[in-house]
Amino acid sequence: MPRWAPDAALRLERAAMELFASKGYAQTTVPEIAGRAGLTTRTFFRHFADKRDVLFLRERELPSVVADVLVAAPVGLSPMDLAFHGLDAVASGDLEGWKREVGARRAVIEQEPKLRERERLKSAVLTDAIDVALRARGASREEASLVAAVAAALFDTALSEWLAGDDAVPLADVLQRQRELLVRLTASAGSATPTTPGPEGR
Repeated sequence: MPRWAPDAALRLERAAMELFASKGYAQTTVPEIAGRAGLTTRTFFRHFADKRDVLFLRERELPSVVADVLVAAPVGLSPMDLAFHGLDAVASGDLEGWKREVGARRAVIEQEPKLRERERLKSAVLTDAIDVALRARGASREEASLVAAVAAALFDTALSEWLAGDDAVPLADVLQRQRELLVRLTASAGSATPTTPGPEGR
């Protein structure tokens, strides 16, 4: 599992989150973030396009990490198993600091309407990355599109539950629980037999 970000980017993220919490997102400037991190504004812009970009540091590399794992996955896996192989690798990786920082980030985003659209785009980028990787592994266009949408939505649900839950429960366990729920729901849907109403029910 690769490092998620270089040390300077993490220092800038920490400084930004502290300032967002104390001053508010709108009132915080890039020079203030850089100064609090003990770095220059030039260094800030080497890592981020703007202060909004700082909020997505923890997740901006997620699509490429998942895609790389999918491409290198063992042969013989179904499209769904492939997708979860990639997500499991992320959930089982080194997520030290993720819960605190991502939780704080989401709190800021909820207060800023302009940031919520960026949050929605994040999920779409992950979906597209899984879709492309699955097709590269031989899945049909229809299979890849459906599996990618389901896997990305399930991961986002698991992430939200993990952030709101017990600190002792790892993300990998939450993701596995969500996957098991999906399997049960799919099985129950498949076993249901549609009934045709009789004349009295028409």
